[in-house]
Amino acid sequence: MKILLLLVALLAFSVVAHRLGRSRALAGASSVRDLHSLPGYYGLYAALWCALPALLLVLCWISLEPAVVERMTIEALPEESRELDDARLGLLVNDIKNLASGNIVSREVDPALQAAADHYSRLRRTAFMALVSIVALLACGGFFWAFRRISPRLAAIHRVERVVRGLLMLGSAIAILTTVGIVLSLLFESIRFFQRVPMSEFLFGLEWSPQTALRADQVGASGAFGAIPLLTGTLLVSALAMSVAAPVGLLSAIYMAEYASDRARKVLKPVLEILAGVPTVVYGFFAALTVAPAIRRFGESMGLDVASESALAAGAVMGVMIIPFVSSLSDDVITAVPRGLREASYGLGATQNETIRRVVFPAALPGIVGGLLLAVSRAIGETMIVVMAAGLAANLTINPLEAVTTVTVQIVTLLVGDQEFESAKTLSAFALGLLLFIVTLVLNVIALRVVRKYREQYD
Repeated sequence: MKILLLLVALLAFSVVAHRLGRSRALAGASSVRDLHSLPGYYGLYAALWCALPALLLVLCWISLEPAVVERMTIEALPEESRELDDARLGLLVNDIKNLASGNIVSREVDPALQAAADHYSRLRRTAFMALVSIVALLACGGFFWAFRRISPRLAAIHRVERVVRGLLMLGSAIAILTTVGIVLSLLFESIRFFQRVPMSEFLFGLEWSPQTALRADQVGASGAFGAIPLLTGTLLVSALAMSVAAPVGLLSAIYMAEYASDRARKVLKPVLEILAGVPTVVYGFFAALTVAPAIRRFGESMGLDVASESALAAGAVMGVMIIPFVSSLSDDVITAVPRGLREASYGLGATQNETIRRVVFPAALPGIVGGLLLAVSRAIGETMIVVMAAGLAANLTINPLEAVTTVTVQIVTLLVGDQEFESAKTLSAFALGLLLFIVTLVLNVIALRVVRKYREQYD
């Protein structure tokens, strides 16, 4: 809360700096035409110098200050407390923090603990006051440094654009580094898993039963970590979903782009896209309570053996959920086909149906393929519908009337509740995550390459 107030104060000071910088630029010139840049850029120049250095300091302070204060608190503890093992020392530090913040502690409060909490509180207050002082100095110093350099000849627009370009690069770097961090975290934990379970067993094993013994003398829980049943279930549910989403989505896109009037299109497209905003848990309810029983009753009337939770129910409802992805993307790319191609086809005597099949659809094919692959990635990553409608059984089957499970569902079940992060059972979730990441990454790369290759051809 204190940091938020400090940021609000810094923002207010930056607004004032903007007004003062703009006013100084106008005061130094006889007219706006004498200025190198528009007056607003001089204000931005002063505001950026006021805010950015102080903001960088705040970010660094937030990341480093807790560790420094904690270290100083530990160093002030009695010697017998400092010599505790890491686990007990960490528990003591948590009690000190909880007592300082007024929360419940796990032990009786004695004078030593109270003194440590008071010392911790004093350190936090001192650190915050130091932060406020340094931020104020940096903000004022940055403002006066920029304010003194503002003159009609100053190329403020170029300097502001360099700063904006740097901020954009920083944002891109953060996004990339976040992705790299996620991949590395998956990779390191997966390596620990493969040190316990052979990679060949994980990639080619036909049985998934990740129950392992918690004690050395426990028997009957050796565990099986073959990912093939999970991959089969994932691909089966995704294929069923795409068999619903692809034809319905493409046909609706062609209708909206080529046949529907503008009035009908304005109504149909938003209504169809509402499906994308429905929470997946609602789709799960619909699949478990309506679609799955209906499929079971219909199958039993035909003399088929249908499980209560089946891949068909989950795949069908998931396909309905993905329809907006396919229809919206396909509609956009079909609409983007140059009108000249259609007019040339009509000029040669082709009908509207022939024009769509032989001109419009081939021209829009790259975008359509890209949209379908993105929809496949969405289907592979879906969890909630599969949990509620397809079950948790890791069956190696391609029968859509049987219960199956997917990679994402098993990741959720492996990480629910108290887990031992040194066991192969828990670490297998990271290996499954890495496997799923590679599969979806390959699909997305293929989609991007298809779109880029053919988009250049038609541009």
